Amino acid sequence: MTYVVKPKFHHPALPKNSLGFTHRDYEGSVSTLCAGCGHDSISSAIIQACFELDLPPHRIAKMSGIGCSSKTPTYFLGQSHGFNSVHGRMPSVATGASLANRDLIYLGVSGDGDSASIGLGQFAHCLRRGVNMVYIVENNGVYGLTKGQFSATADMGSTSKKGASNNDSPIDMVSMALLLGATYVGRSFSGDKDQLVPLIAGAIRHRGAAFIDVLSPCVTFNNHAGSTKSFDYVREHNEAVNMLDVMIPRETITAQYEPGTLEEVEQHDGSVLRLRKLAADYDPTNRLGAMSYLQERAALGEVVTGLLYIDPGSGDLHDRLKTIDAPLNGLREAELCPGSKAIDAINASLR
Repeated sequence: MTYVVKPKFHHPALPKNSLGFTHRDYEGSVSTLCAGCGHDSISSAIIQACFELDLPPHRIAKMSGIGCSSKTPTYFLGQSHGFNSVHGRMPSVATGASLANRDLIYLGVSGDGDSASIGLGQFAHCLRRGVNMVYIVENNGVYGLTKGQFSATADMGSTSKKGASNNDSPIDMVSMALLLGATYVGRSFSGDKDQLVPLIAGAIRHRGAAFIDVLSPCVTFNNHAGSTKSFDYVREHNEAVNMLDVMIPRETITAQYEPGTLEEVEQHDGSVLRLRKLAADYDPTNRLGAMSYLQERAALGEVVTGLLYIDPGSGDLHDRLKTIDAPLNGLREAELCPGSKAIDAINASLR
């Protein structure tokens, strides 16, 4: 794979985050994807989220499989750890890495071909085990690297660029993630950066299995009138269930006021937030409600986006296995070999 390295020099007055990093410090190589590909917009959103969260690049590990989507980690977080696995096997690599070193932030990027077909089993076990990672699927409904065949997420009745109709039922990865026990589930559109950036930032800060399905139109093979994954179709049928933002923990600001009234609350930066309390119709903490809502809106041809489900009290695989707080890859021989007395005690307990 050929790629172009971006020049290291930049304007000296570029804005910096609290760690002293600029936006450029979170970028990667120049993209070789088709001009206008939705995947590049997702890369941009990841870069923006990491910049805003003040994340040290060396604490991030990005994982991928095979496909157009799995090429994208080359185009962001160039100073981070990375591993490009074989087709559909990204989740198992991320699981092993997470168990070995729990101190890193794991970001897995895959595609609908990589995760919904050959990697479907890996996808399922990764989420049900609660691996502490952000799992992003860049979903365009086609195999872009092999000339636009339908993928497993293509909607029944949608047509290819050549006019062929898809006769198979689609796999809805969001519904699967909810069934499998993911504790942070969202869907977004690559063309909606205002929604996508905080959704990714929230997933990074979440502890547990976080899954985001991002509809990302393939401008070469799947951006025509008959596609339900095209820019125009998603924009026309997009139904956002919530407005998203991420607040970094600081001293608590409280406000108490009656429904229907207006309250002005001063923020940490001195700005004033004007709040008007409304009745909320959608509850993102209700897993069954999220599943029902997705089916109801899908029956009407609507694409539901936003934070669809979150478990505020979630844990991860390390909690379930009761591993120690120290990263396993940092343990020395004395800590790994407890000695003959410990082994004798174990053997005695099994007699």
